[in-house]
Formats: sequence, C-alpha cells, structure tokens
Amino acid sequence: MPSTSIRKMEYDPERKVLSVWFVASGKRYEFEGVPPETFAEFKAAFAKGRYFNEHIRNHFRYRLIASDSDPG
Repeated sequence: MPSTSIRKMEYDPERKVLSVWFVASGKRYEFEGVPPETFAEFKAAFAKGRYFNEHIRNHFRYRLIASDSDPG
C-alpha cells in the first residue's frame, strides 16, 4: 500500500544511511546508523508512516538534505 506520508526511501547499506522523502513537505532527510534489518522492516511495513514514527523518528541522528532545486 502506498504511503500517504512517505514519498520515497533509499538505503545505503555501506554507510547505513536511510534517506526518506516526505509527501507533505517534499523534504528529504538522512538518518544515520540505521541497521539493514530496520530498513528491511520499514520497506515491508504495511503502514510506513506508522513504522517510521515508532522505529525511526527520534531513534537515529538525522539531517535535512537540500533539494536539487535549491539554489545552494
């Protein structure tokens, strides 16, 4: 089922960095130190927004990534 809050997600297993793009804001955040199992569970979750809120948000360090359309 498509998420109403999560537009896209990508995972870099070497760096253990999870990138999440949000529907409402269009913003992308990178979460550091995310184990591969957590990403696999997130990807498989029926309610991705709920899984994100319960298992990722406030559990990992994160940063906002400037979008490609930002001037700099």
